[in-house]
Amino acid sequence: MQLKNKVAIVTGAGQGIGLGIALALAKADCHVVVSDMNQTSCDRAAAKIKKLGVKTLAVACDVSKKTEVDNLISETVKKFGKLDILVNNAGIFPFVSFLNMTEADWDKVQEVNLKGVFLCAQAAVKKMKAHGKIVNISSVASLIGFEGLVHYCASKGGVNGFTRALALELATKKINVNAVAPGAIETPGLTTAMTKEMKQGTVAAIPWKRMGTPDDIAQAVVFLASDQADYITGQVLVVDGGWTLR
Repeated sequence: MQLKNKVAIVTGAGQGIGLGIALALAKADCHVVVSDMNQTSCDRAAAKIKKLGVKTLAVACDVSKKTEVDNLISETVKKFGKLDILVNNAGIFPFVSFLNMTEADWDKVQEVNLKGVFLCAQAAVKKMKAHGKIVNISSVASLIGFEGLVHYCASKGGVNGFTRALALELATKKINVNAVAPGAIETPGLTTAMTKEMKQGTVAAIPWKRMGTPDDIAQAVVFLASDQADYITGQVLVVDGGWTLR
């Protein structure tokens, strides 16, 4: 699937799913702007992308801060002259029980996971032309509940609603807005959060009998970012090995 000479921004691209998405886009001949909280992580990801023969740019950005988001979009357009694809991947999922959850815990997750999607999409749309693509990374946590992640589940449910509503508003501009909802994916963040027993229990519940990989998610994103998905908008594509079917 080719995205030759398209320009994409991937937030949260320093590692895990975001890095997998950035690499998959680059392999499809897309120029990729990698963004993460840490400039070192951005530079490391950009170095990997550059080896694939496409142009890249590394921009540190806290997606919950409008000034930083505006700078990310501005630097992208300054270097490439356009923006075709936005992948809103940046997100956090700190485990905390509901009764111990503070207002600050709640606000931080909403600011990154939901407000960040709003800020990035709004700034990006102002620079996108017809056939632009926005892909939001949601989660199966938007569809089923997880103990200790009330704030996260709420934020991802918000991403789904945001995706559907924005798709309607941008249809006249011929900009597609979709979401990918990953299941259990092998990433540094999830591996750290799960015990061996938790991982075994999760795999046992997945019909495909394995956890997903960042590339499983990345290939879904590449499809939705391509011209082959021109007639798909406002949808949430679940990529979970059948986990939520039970």
